[in-house]
Amino acid sequence: MSSDRDYIPGFKTESYWWDGAPLSSDTEEQLPGNCDVLIIGAGYTGLHAAIQTVDAGLDTVTIDAENLGFGCSTRNGGQISTCIKPTYAELKNKYGEKHARAIRREGEASLNFVSTFVNNNKINCDLTVAGRFHGAYSARQYERLARECEKAEPEFSSGAFMVPKSQQHERLKTEAYFGGIFYPRYATIDPAKYHAGLLKIAKAKGVQTLGFCRATNIARNTNGFTISTSKGKIDARKIVLATNGYTTDLTPHLQRRLIPIGSYIIATEEIPGAIMAELFPTDCAITDTRKTVYYYRPSPDRSRILFGGRVSLSEVDPLKSGPILLRDLKALFPELSDIRISHTWGGTVAFTFDTLMHTGNDDGIYYAGGYCGSGVGMASYLGMKIGKQVAEIADGKTPFDELRFPTMPFYYGRPWFLAPSILYYRLLDRIGL
Repeated sequence: MSSDRDYIPGFKTESYWWDGAPLSSDTEEQLPGNCDVLIIGAGYTGLHAAIQTVDAGLDTVTIDAENLGFGCSTRNGGQISTCIKPTYAELKNKYGEKHARAIRREGEASLNFVSTFVNNNKINCDLTVAGRFHGAYSARQYERLARECEKAEPEFSSGAFMVPKSQQHERLKTEAYFGGIFYPRYATIDPAKYHAGLLKIAKAKGVQTLGFCRATNIARNTNGFTISTSKGKIDARKIVLATNGYTTDLTPHLQRRLIPIGSYIIATEEIPGAIMAELFPTDCAITDTRKTVYYYRPSPDRSRILFGGRVSLSEVDPLKSGPILLRDLKALFPELSDIRISHTWGGTVAFTFDTLMHTGNDDGIYYAGGYCGSGVGMASYLGMKIGKQVAEIADGKTPFDELRFPTMPFYYGRPWFLAPSILYYRLLDRIGL
């Protein structure tokens, strides 16, 4: 499906964000023989956990199978959501009123945490609270959004309001939507610059970080664990699993509960400023009501568009996903008929069977994951919380700690059900449900 005309000369099949913040490998570091805490995964979850444990005086080592931050922490679309996918009513019905309120509040808490952390540490990562416009792909969906907007949730006020189609061009110039809903408490960020700043802080505090150090086995011993890696063995009293969408059979129990889903993104070539100003009058992030999710935004310097989503029934090469995303972008904005791709890439997020993030502790093996598309905020926030739990700090508890973490029969980490689910969602999108 790809062709030369879809790409600029010298295009890249890697994250656009790496241009401004190249990955760090720390390949020269030596694996010590022991530590208090070994954290597997050096993305947002792992590094925020490491900052908490090292601040508590625990000798902390963080390892990653690839470059530090190689996963979705530097591949995502750079949107910080306050979203918890199940509604308050659904959570109340399942867990009771008190727990439902606590869970829903965590989405808001995650954005507050990231904003405070970035500002207090003066991380230059283009953090902007510009809101999100969620476009209705049919008139029926607009009415559904309007009904939802009228229902005030008791645990927090999102400030959301409806934007009729007559006012849509104030936020986005496209005829594809029938109006939408605007959420003012929603942020954008340069995810790789954020990760680089986070890594710098962790290292300055004394966290030892090793890239290209793949964990291959975990064995319990009298004092905790012996972890085999591609750089040797290390003993640790406690472990944090911070692998999310990149979880493997190193931890079969967790692998059976996390659903890895590829998400694909393109960055366009530079777009003339006048056209960008016309199509995107503000810096808000955009999503829409299609079940096959699309998300997009202007780049922080407003020179190009970053456009992402799920493009196929199975995982696909970014060279093939790029032209599909470009086609769908042009369907939204015919003014971009001649625009080409400068970067095309993908990453793996993790969903769960109950569409909730989960945290836990299996007798010294701690974990946080399953962010269901809200990873920038929730991975940061829950990474911090799980780090506090490891350090036995009182306010480390979360409403996700005691939840049952479901799986399903015959699922062992390969989502065989994904293709039929996507076909079903595409049918719903086609008929506007």
